[in-house]
Amino acid sequence: MSKYLKGIDISSWQRGMNVGAVPADFVIMKATQGRWLVDSCCDVFYQQCKAAGKLRGVYHYAEGGDAIAEADYFLDNIEGYIGDAILVLDWESTDNPTFGVNDFNWCKTWLDHVYERTGVRPLLYCSAAFRNRFDGIGDYGMWIAQYADNDPTGYQENPWNEGAYDCAIRQYSSHGQLSGYSGNLDLDKAYMDAEAWGKYVNPKGGTKPTPAPTPSGGKSVETLAHEVLEGKWGNGDDRKNRLTAAGYDYTAVQNRVNELCGASSAEYYTVVSGDTLSAIAAKYGTTYQHLAQVNGIANPNLIFVGQKIRVK
Repeated sequence: MSKYLKGIDISSWQRGMNVGAVPADFVIMKATQGRWLVDSCCDVFYQQCKAAGKLRGVYHYAEGGDAIAEADYFLDNIEGYIGDAILVLDWESTDNPTFGVNDFNWCKTWLDHVYERTGVRPLLYCSAAFRNRFDGIGDYGMWIAQYADNDPTGYQENPWNEGAYDCAIRQYSSHGQLSGYSGNLDLDKAYMDAEAWGKYVNPKGGTKPTPAPTPSGGKSVETLAHEVLEGKWGNGDDRKNRLTAAGYDYTAVQNRVNELCGASSAEYYTVVSGDTLSAIAAKYGTTYQHLAQVNGIANPNLIFVGQKIRVK
């Protein structure tokens, strides 16, 4: 049995591709984005993969809005795939205003919620440059992207910088060239065999897990917490009674409100040309080591213009 698997990840950018004709042990497909998009090719690709006997995964492209609502949107649109495919959160900067501002908390909220509803632990996809932002995020596998170059390539047994990342899957090219498709493909190496893949898909084995329903009132805890802060649910016992009567978990909502109130006191600084982490630290009465730790900065000498640094 092979100790690793070769695969691709695709979306509607590959519309018209016959996935079954492309050599791949696994295929991970885009399913949803934000709270508005279901990828129009996902199910077509999915059924082709299933018919061809390929291992499967589906991912959600985050837009950094309401993490709970985005997780629910993902689960509500992939219910038939749960227990049959690996689940993934795709965390990138494009169309994502939360990227670089609240990476860890947002992703952990999304991942934990998916796990709570399904009993399946999703993977988290991100660039190698941002891997350290997720140290301590919990028992979630990482899918790390880093390319040596943009040269066309087939599958590689030992991609550039092999072994540098503690990850379940490595994406090492966006210019893959494989038989059965004439365009570029993302190429991936999964550091597992088919049996291990199955444990990511359905860790308990046997009956396929099904997602727990959303609250009876229909709104997520995250949405309700923001509504509370906007004054829509009253205060004190009135708030508790109204939320309970509407079928919501008052304690869960209030706990999230308390978390948001704590987060609102956070202060961020946007890096401009000429800044150093030491100078920013001095300005706010702290140390560069503290800022590096809080913001997950591996190299304190490397910050970039436009980067948001939490300073308080």
